[in-house]
Amino acid sequence: MPSEIKIDTDYITLGQFLKIAEVIQTGGMAKWFLGEHEVFINGEQDQRRGRKLREGDLVLIPEFGEFTITR
Repeated sequence: MPSEIKIDTDYITLGQFLKIAEVIQTGGMAKWFLGEHEVFINGEQDQRRGRKLREGDLVLIPEFGEFTITR
């Protein structure tokens, strides 16, 4: 079962998500993390830290887990 990441805005960026989900410690680590790890959003690989995540999106990071964006 995916972990839920609750947002109170229309969207968050992938970089913000990584920090909120406690996958990285600081926002500055996002570029490095995305260059070193595969990230799948709704089944498609995406490495753009500015990618907008909205309610209902499913984020899979192998070795870190599966997350659902909720409001």
